[in-house]
Amino acid sequence: MPRVPDIMPVTDLRQDAAAALKRVRATKQPLVITQRGRAAAVMISVEAYERDEHERQILRLLAQGEREIRAGKGHALAAVLAEVDRLLGDT
Repeated sequence: MPRVPDIMPVTDLRQDAAAALKRVRATKQPLVITQRGRAAAVMISVEAYERDEHERQILRLLAQGEREIRAGKGHALAAVLAEVDRLLGDT
């Protein structure tokens, strides 16, 4: 079952931004900021942001590889494995 996201109205965020930051760091879960009852933004920890960006970078490279394969282009396996090692070393 999907987890219900943490939600905080923007007025509460204005009143106690430090508590919102503490909550995001402690739970390691995104915090949905609402305005007039609708989702307006999402606050996440720096660690979560960096992890997500890293995962997106890997997905972009995989998609690029798929496009290159369809176009008949390719790379040597050793070069691909070296790039993977470099990317995984960043985690």
